[in-house]
Amino acid sequence: MLRVMSGACRRLVLFLCGCWVIALGVHAGRRLGVEHLQAEFYVAAIYEHPSVLSPNPLALVTRQEALELMTQNLDVYEQQITGTHFWSPCQTVNNLRRQSRQNQAQTDKGRWVPVFVKASCLARVSHSRQEGWGRGEISVPDVTVRKYPVGKPITKGKFGRPSALVVGRPKPAVGGSLAGPWQEGVQIIVFPEDGIHGFNFTRTSIYPFLDFMPSPQLVRWNPCLEPHRFNDTEVLQRLSCMAIKGDMFLVANLGTKQPCHRSDPGCPNDGRYQFNTNVVFSNNGTLVDRYRKHNLYFEAAFDTPLKVDHIVFDTPFAGKFGIFTCFDIMFFEPTIRLLRDYDVKHIVYPTAWMNQLPLLAAIQIQSAFAIAFGVNILAANIHHPSLGMTGSGIHTPLKSFWYHDMDNPEGHLIITQIPRNPLGLGTNNATVDIDPSHRKFLKLLAGDPYCEKDAQEVHCDGATSWDVTTPPVFHSEMMYDNFTLVPVWGREGYLQVCASGLCCSLLYQRPTLSTELYALGVFHGLHTVHGTYYIQVCALVKCGGLGFDTCGQEITEATGLFDFHLWGNFSTPNIFPLFLTSGMTLERPDQLGWENEHYFLRKSRLTSGLVTAALYGRLYERD
Repeated sequence: MLRVMSGACRRLVLFLCGCWVIALGVHAGRRLGVEHLQAEFYVAAIYEHPSVLSPNPLALVTRQEALELMTQNLDVYEQQITGTHFWSPCQTVNNLRRQSRQNQAQTDKGRWVPVFVKASCLARVSHSRQEGWGRGEISVPDVTVRKYPVGKPITKGKFGRPSALVVGRPKPAVGGSLAGPWQEGVQIIVFPEDGIHGFNFTRTSIYPFLDFMPSPQLVRWNPCLEPHRFNDTEVLQRLSCMAIKGDMFLVANLGTKQPCHRSDPGCPNDGRYQFNTNVVFSNNGTLVDRYRKHNLYFEAAFDTPLKVDHIVFDTPFAGKFGIFTCFDIMFFEPTIRLLRDYDVKHIVYPTAWMNQLPLLAAIQIQSAFAIAFGVNILAANIHHPSLGMTGSGIHTPLKSFWYHDMDNPEGHLIITQIPRNPLGLGTNNATVDIDPSHRKFLKLLAGDPYCEKDAQEVHCDGATSWDVTTPPVFHSEMMYDNFTLVPVWGREGYLQVCASGLCCSLLYQRPTLSTELYALGVFHGLHTVHGTYYIQVCALVKCGGLGFDTCGQEITEATGLFDFHLWGNFSTPNIFPLFLTSGMTLERPDQLGWENEHYFLRKSRLTSGLVTAALYGRLYERD
């Protein structure tokens, strides 16, 4: 009997040891899997903020009054920080499931979880896949944990407006579980330009809103832990403490001041510089760096720095980030030099962008920038729909998570997981073997007709194996520029229109015809309204009505579907692929690149009506 018991014990011990070894192996495998995913991705957040504005920005106020207004905005910022960090999304789901089983009478089948918590876990795991969630947007409208019954995903509204949370069409989480490795929370958050102090100040009236800004290159400083080191730094102190509370890198925009000596030839008459400034804090509250906006947009309150800031800061989770502000995105300095000389793959981008369709909506230019330069861009816009200011997103070259809402006055938080090493869109022309339209495009390029520089009429010489239709050429104002256009008629065709040496071509098929008027337009010249910069543009746009004079108007809805190639003989490598469909929806091109000295964009199977497809080239040297 004793021997039998000993054998049984021995077998039991062996069994338990085996289970322990298996469990240890599974745990180690999970840990390695987590570490692998952590090495490939990081979790980012941006907040589109409906800032509290000064009722009279021209009035002179005291520093205390200015701080009281700014504190209202900083309180909202802190709510986003604490709301994104001090709950653990994936763990919370399991806890709430257990609680829901104890309260089954509360909702249908007793199954409820906070919708935004569930989506956050799904998002963080599903984004280890290259394919996105269609129009997928991961958005948190507020920071309060609320109970919502589990049901159908809430879908995208007219302008990307969520009723609670927009999650697109979620795919099953990798491994089939909501619980995943992304339990450490957001690692970096970006707030918008002008979000703390507002705008429309004079140089004098903004002064009480300015913090003193020491140079992070000269002074290592943690404002939260050393609050009395410098005067007039209350806003910096508050932001520093937020970074500590959230245990995340924090990027925000504020107005700063820097005294200067009369001997300084650039010193303003009032003895100080005033800058539109972005600041970066590490997760321990240290002031890592600051960027002073170079390309001001009608900002009389601020000075342009005498020397361009090229700011790159390092993070432990994604390496190097570059930083610039709003209108900077349109210019060589600091934007292109930052990408070219410093090899950054991640951009933080506070902005206060006023949308202008059909070519320069906020989410449109943000997404195009990520695609054109193969980078991730974390873009936080201000939210004032009455001023046309909305549109934020976290954009990679392959997908975007965006928010645009002209109706809802509330702010919006977006959280998602993005790759440390973003992959660009493919330009491989192997599709020629399977795509007849691409074969046709390449044949057209091989015998590309020559077009006169005279924009009044298009004169093309040189035979091709395909007919070139010649609809009427007309002119219409688009974005304050005089575009040369041709109407896009019929179910299929090949069009070409030229101006000042730039020829734009369109090869298209339409699955179904709509009653809307579309046009192919070209502009090559100096843009001079609301900024001066040189552009080359090829654009396929939906017109505002059926008259030629409506082409170039601002519209957001369309039903026309196209499969098409759009290309031009651009003389610049800096080309933004602008793509927008009905309801302010972003689309990605199927293919982009150079072919036979022409830059082209290819797209088929649109999910909604086309509003704009454009190639927007910048010739920085001719500004």
